[in-house]
Amino acid sequence: MMQESYKQAGDFLESLFEQTGLHLQVELRETPNGPVFDFDGADSDLLQAEGGELLDALQHLINQAYGRSLEERQRFVCDVKGFRATREAELRAMANHAADRVRSTGLSFTFGAMNASERRTIHLTLADSEDLQTESIGEGAERKLRVSLKK
Repeated sequence: MMQESYKQAGDFLESLFEQTGLHLQVELRETPNGPVFDFDGADSDLLQAEGGELLDALQHLINQAYGRSLEERQRFVCDVKGFRATREAELRAMANHAADRVRSTGLSFTFGAMNASERRTIHLTLADSEDLQTESIGEGAERKLRVSLKK
């Protein structure tokens, strides 16, 4: 049964795109991790520009406005043409590469600045490593993630 909040969030997105003149369609998928809004249309490239900044902004907006009614630890995800899945696979590969480097050199590795969901993907990818630890460092938009050997 699709929750009322899913419908409200989807209606809001459709209305937002219509009012701003963006040519985007909204499709809702339910996944084991929660609801995913997939966008497609003539303006979909705009959502992927600058590393998906607009996509992240839409996702943040939807979660602030409608996410409180979701089950605990669930949140709305906004995606366009598989952008998030591709980015997540890239981040997992980067995490594993960093882990190999830290293990072989013994030196910590710090990623460049990334948003909270990207840092979370790397934290989760390496969470089961018995010999490694991950930590977020820095402030605001300059927040980074460091991978190092456990002391």
